[in-house]
Amino acid sequence: MRIIPCCLIVLFLVTAVFSAEKAEEKHKWEFFHGPNRDNKCLETGLLKKWPEEGPKLVWKFSECGHGYAMTSFAEDKIFTVGDFGDDEMVFALDMDGKLLWKTKNGKSWKGSYPGSRTTPAYDDGILYHMNPTGILAAIKASDGKTVWSVDLDKRFGVRFGIWAMSENVIVDGDRVLCLPGGEKGFVVALDRKTGKTIWANTERNLQAAYSSAFLVDYQGKKQYIIMTGVSVVSIDVETGKLLWEHAHKSRYNQAINTPIFHKGHIFVASGHSAGGRMFKINPDNRTTKEIWYRKDLDNCHGTVILHEGNLYGCACRLGGKFFFCADFMTGKPKYVEMNTTKKLGKMSLLWADGLFYGIGDDGNLVLFEAGKDKFNIISMIMVPREHKSKFLAHPVIYRGRLYIRHWNNLFVYDIKAK
Repeated sequence: MRIIPCCLIVLFLVTAVFSAEKAEEKHKWEFFHGPNRDNKCLETGLLKKWPEEGPKLVWKFSECGHGYAMTSFAEDKIFTVGDFGDDEMVFALDMDGKLLWKTKNGKSWKGSYPGSRTTPAYDDGILYHMNPTGILAAIKASDGKTVWSVDLDKRFGVRFGIWAMSENVIVDGDRVLCLPGGEKGFVVALDRKTGKTIWANTERNLQAAYSSAFLVDYQGKKQYIIMTGVSVVSIDVETGKLLWEHAHKSRYNQAINTPIFHKGHIFVASGHSAGGRMFKINPDNRTTKEIWYRKDLDNCHGTVILHEGNLYGCACRLGGKFFFCADFMTGKPKYVEMNTTKKLGKMSLLWADGLFYGIGDDGNLVLFEAGKDKFNIISMIMVPREHKSKFLAHPVIYRGRLYIRHWNNLFVYDIKAK
C-alpha cells in the first residue's frame, strides 16, 4: 500500500479549501451591484442564447410591494424591499420564492416616483438598509428582528431632492457609511453593531443626490467616493475628513450612477446632457485633474460598465436612447448604436460570462454582445408589465438565475447552460 506523506495531504486539503472559496466568490451578491460594486457578475456557464420564448421562468413572487429595490443574497435567502401602504418593509424569501419574514423600516415614500429605492446590504448576519426618508436600520438576516434603527434626519438633518434618499449604504469593517447631506452630518460613519456615530463630516453643505458610493484604497488612503448634485467628493474613511472634490454638475440634482474607478482615474456621468467626464486623483491625494468631458455620454440611471478598457452605457441625449462604447482613457466613442437601442429605452445594464444583460425602462429584456467595434442583440423578450411604472431596478444574476424586479413582481429566470 502506498503511503502519502502528511505534507502532501495537507497541501491537497489546503488546495481544495482554496478552490472551494474561489468558486464561492463567483456566487457572492450580498449588496448593491455585487462584490466589486461594478455590476459585473463573476458566474460562468450561462446561456449564450435564449430560446425564442425566452429563458424559463422558474417562479414569480407577486407580493414585493411598491418600488424599485433590487435583490441581494446570503444565507440561502433573497432580500429586497417594498412599500406596503404607509410602511416600507424589508423582507426575505427562500430560494424557491417563499416568504420567510417581513420587517418594517420607516414610512413608505409617496412623493415623486413613489416606492422603495435601496437594496439591503448584508454583512456578517446583518442587513443594513436606508429607507427613502433617512431611517437607517440594522436587521438580522435570519429572522428579520431589528438590531438598531437610526433616524438620520433627527441626528444629522437629512436633505434630499424630489426623489428621496436613494443611496445603497456601504459596510466597511465596523463602519456603516452614508451621505445624509445634513448640516450636522454631510457624510457620516455609524458603528456597525450599535448605530452610534463614529464620525460626521461637516466640511461641506450639499444635499444628498441619488448616487451610491464605492470604496477604494488608493495612495495610502481608504476613500469613500460619491456623487452629489454638483460634484464628486472623497472622504477619508478613517478620519471622516474631506480629501478632494471635483466639480460635476447634474441637471435637477440627478446624480444617480456610482462613480467608476480605475488606476487612479474616475469616470462619472449624469443624464439630460449633463454629460460624462473622467478625471484623475493627483499624487497629493488632495486635488484632481480633469482628463476629458463629453456632453453626449450622459448616462442617466442604468449604470455604466467598464470592461476591458471601454465604457459601456446608454446615453440620454435629449430624449434619445443611444447605446455607446467609449474608450475610458480618451472618452472617444468607438461606436454608437442609435436605431437598435432606441426602442429599448434607457437600459439598466449587467455584465456576466462575456455578455451584457439590459432591461429597458419599458420592460424589454435583452441579451447582447457589445465588443470593441460592434453591438449585436442575441435574444430579447418583453417582461410582463402589470403596472405603469418604469422598469428601473437593475438586473441581478445569482447561481445561474436572472432576477428582474418590476414594482410588485419579482421574476426569476433560469439562464444556466444545459
